[in-house]
Amino acid sequence: MLEYIIKKRLLYLFVASTVVVFSHCSVQHKIDKDKPFIELFNGKNLDGWEGDPVYWGVENGILTGEVTPATLLKRNSFIIWKGGLTKDFELMADYRVSGHGNSGINYRSIILDTIPFAMKGYQADIDGENKWSGQNYEERGRQFLALRGQKAVLENNQPPLVTESLGSKDSLLAFIKNGDWNTYRLVVKGNRMQHYINGVLMSDVTDNDTINRKMSGYLGVQVHVGPPMKIEYRHFRYKEL
Repeated sequence: MLEYIIKKRLLYLFVASTVVVFSHCSVQHKIDKDKPFIELFNGKNLDGWEGDPVYWGVENGILTGEVTPATLLKRNSFIIWKGGLTKDFELMADYRVSGHGNSGINYRSIILDTIPFAMKGYQADIDGENKWSGQNYEERGRQFLALRGQKAVLENNQPPLVTESLGSKDSLLAFIKNGDWNTYRLVVKGNRMQHYINGVLMSDVTDNDTINRKMSGYLGVQVHVGPPMKIEYRHFRYKEL
C-alpha cells in the first residue's frame, strides 16, 4: 500500500512539473513570436532619415517640419525614412500640428526621381483644422481613397465604393485634440489599411485595384504647400507584421 502511495505521488509530481514546463514553453513561444516595436527616430538627430534641412530638423528631441514666410513651398516636401521598405506593418507615432498646418504619414510610397524629396503613395492625412485628419489619401495618385468615417473598397480604375460608416466626420472629430499631441496608429496588412487616431478607427481601405495599388514602398512625413506651418512628430514605433 505504501509503495502504491509513493508511486502515485511521484506520478503526480512528474505530471505537474511537465505541465509547468509546457506552460512556460508556450508562454515563451508566444512572447518570441510577438515582435517588439522599434523606434525609427532616435530623438537626437536625423540619422536614418533624408529630407531638405531647410524644412526639417530636431527640436527638443522632436522631429520637426516647419515652413516660414521666408521658405514657402512650391510643392510638398518629405523627409523619408531610409531604413527599408514598408510592407505589412503596424506603426504608432505621436504628432502635433499648427492651426493652419497640413501634413501626413506616407507609406508603401514611391520616391520620385524627378522632384527633390517628393513621394507618391498612400498617406495617413493630418491637418490643423482637422478637415482631413484620419483619412486615407493617395499623394500624386488616386487622391481621396476613404474620408474620415468611411470604410471603402477600391476596384480597378473605379472610384472608391463606401461599404460602411465608421461614424460621422463630426462625431469622430471629437476624438482628435486641436493643437495638442495625438497618436496615429496605422495597421497595414495585405491590401487592407486601417488608420486610427487616439485609438479610434478613422478610415478603413481594402484596395483590390491591382493596377494602381502598391504592396510595398517607402515611409515619409510631409510639410505641405500653403501658409506657414509647423508639424511635430515623436515616438515613431514600428514593427513588421
